[in-house]
Amino acid sequence: MSDDTRENTRETRENTRENTRSEVYGELAGVGPYGVHPGHALITMVEPHPGHEYAYNRWYEDDHYYAGAMAMPWMYAGRRWVAPRELQLLRVPEKSAVAQPVTAGCYLSTYWVTEGRYDEHMKWTVGINKRLNRDGRVYQDRTHVFTAFQDHEATVYRDGAAGPRDFHALDHPYQGLVLEVVDAESGERREELLEWLRAKQLPRALAGSPAAMVTIFRPTPLPGDRMTYVKQVEGVDTRLTLLWFLQADPRECWQEHFAGRADAVAESGLGRVELVAPFIPTVPGTDLYVDQLR
Repeated sequence: MSDDTRENTRETRENTRENTRSEVYGELAGVGPYGVHPGHALITMVEPHPGHEYAYNRWYEDDHYYAGAMAMPWMYAGRRWVAPRELQLLRVPEKSAVAQPVTAGCYLSTYWVTEGRYDEHMKWTVGINKRLNRDGRVYQDRTHVFTAFQDHEATVYRDGAAGPRDFHALDHPYQGLVLEVVDAESGERREELLEWLRAKQLPRALAGSPAAMVTIFRPTPLPGDRMTYVKQVEGVDTRLTLLWFLQADPRECWQEHFAGRADAVAESGLGRVELVAPFIPTVPGTDLYVDQLR
């Protein structure tokens, strides 16, 4: 290597350090929480506009899943899910406060954020999405049906201490996921609803089922400087979001274990189910299922 080349390389490194403030990274790594517990989640259900299904899928898989999510600090696990038309038609209830029509939202993305790092992550995510939008790297022909950052409340396991934990859930090869959204009768009754689900109803529902675990979250409001195409979160004071991780295709167990979820919650008098929606995992790097969405 010539002296000129060495000098150019040295200058490039110095400019990179200055432009990216790389010296700060070492300081940040030495402070604050850094456990593995999924203290927070991003759960986002999106509907690509008709005719844009292939382009949306390629944009999300080839760019946004990484640049707009996994490359961010403290977002340590993610997975995409899809609902072909056959699965969309299984959703209940028919009149949903979450999805209108109830079949809207054929893609679901789920991400875990390290407990105690929500504020730091949000600063980054707002900044990077503004940059991506400015650079023309945000696909506009889609609708956010249900998008919210959420705080973890509880995880209920079918098999106790055996099997994967909730921090493994987005990496373990589960064959399906069911998104359930429940609204308490009032803000004051949400804690009662949560306790009933955690201690009584979910353990009964999980027993003998293909669901290995259920994670329970409550939504948090999005920051005021969020991107304008994402609407403010509804039900912040009353809503709970459940993710059921399945060891079987949801079509194989829908009628027995999930078709009656709305009735089970309604009978408690504590709340009402606004959406129960089954999904299967996407296959990264492919367009599998894209031709089955309509």
